[in-house]
Amino acid sequence: MTDPNPTRPLGPPVAGWTPPPMPSGVVLEGRYARLEPLSAEAHAALLFRAYAGHEALWDYMAFGPFRAAAQYHRWVRDTVEDPDTLFYAIRDLASDTCGGVASFLRIKPQMGVIEVGNIALAPALQRTRAATEAMVLMMGWAFDAGYRRYEWKCDALNRPSRAAAQRLGFSYEGVFRQHMVIKGRNRDTAWFAVTDRDWPALREAFSAWLDPANFDADGRQRERLGDLTRLVRVSSDPTL
Repeated sequence: MTDPNPTRPLGPPVAGWTPPPMPSGVVLEGRYARLEPLSAEAHAALLFRAYAGHEALWDYMAFGPFRAAAQYHRWVRDTVEDPDTLFYAIRDLASDTCGGVASFLRIKPQMGVIEVGNIALAPALQRTRAATEAMVLMMGWAFDAGYRRYEWKCDALNRPSRAAAQRLGFSYEGVFRQHMVIKGRNRDTAWFAVTDRDWPALREAFSAWLDPANFDADGRQRERLGDLTRLVRVSSDPTL
């Protein structure tokens, strides 16, 4: 049958497209952080201790809070068996302590799309160079592997997560209303993404920010990461 509208617009061809591999769980290590595949035996007790007394960490998470070390150990043991999600434990190399987790999820190699999420950082790890570098290492792995789109989603009410996404150079793409029911409550979800077109410029911004020369003798940053990534972002979160 003849196309009645042969001039309608179509997306550009993706020349030479080959789906990237699934994450294999290789250790990712930088100057400040090492990401180790999450293990109940190696990490659960350390992480439970780091999270203890900070129940607000779980307010926007699909999991937690955890009342006992055994409960968290069981959650880690069950979670790492999910073949569709790969969790990492984040180790701060300066203190040699594990202070958080993050995961690859909603992994769709055939579409070139992968998401980072389930990010739970204990207060001791928050706002550190190790925490930022952990996110950079995961993003770098994804684009080096051949993914075209790297996503970040969070509860629309979670302003710290929205601010973190923007600081890391993710472009704001809107809010999906009534996207989920989490712990019996409605969740509208804010969407952010980085594409492979953004990655070269972001990589340079991350390299400049993580350079030891960017910090003074007291560890204060000379240039803010958000300032370095601002020109790369296609759109900014209007709520911030």
